[in-house]
Amino acid sequence: MNFVAIDFETANSSRSSVCSLAAVTVENGKIVRSAYSLIRPPVMKFDYRNIEVHGINPEDVINKPTFNQLWERICPHLENKIVLAHNAAFDISVLRCILQEYSLPVPKFKHACTVQIAKKAWPGGENYKLNTLAQKFQINFEHHNALHDARTCAQIAILAGRELQADNFLHLMHMLKLTVKDFV
Repeated sequence: MNFVAIDFETANSSRSSVCSLAAVTVENGKIVRSAYSLIRPPVMKFDYRNIEVHGINPEDVINKPTFNQLWERICPHLENKIVLAHNAAFDISVLRCILQEYSLPVPKFKHACTVQIAKKAWPGGENYKLNTLAQKFQINFEHHNALHDARTCAQIAILAGRELQADNFLHLMHMLKLTVKDFV
């Protein structure tokens, strides 16, 4: 099982308002690297609803690097990898929007969603929210902290792979009849 799990938090309803990012790298079914950064959004407009969710305030990021300043360090961790996120439609669209915002080069990678993996691996669940799955699998985490969310996302995929005895991530996806999509 080799992949990278990511999670973004945003300052407001704009998908390009990234205020934090985490990435967790899994190699051979084990978490080998984790990275987290607070990020100064392109526009310093924070909605109170977003602050209530993740607890990140404007003063927390005012002196932090912008996404484009970090991109050179982030990109190699995604390039030619399988990238997972919980509710990947959101995180992948955030990445797409922030790349467009700064006119950054688009990396080549494939992506998948751990919500879909969990639904197929453990059908009949109450729901497939990250906090519900963390509780089910006794994963201790702080919801909407990007690093905790990315780590929990990674652990869900690892657990599904172990339970189904998948040889690797693509084998797991094949067993679950799910597809891995290209990032475009």
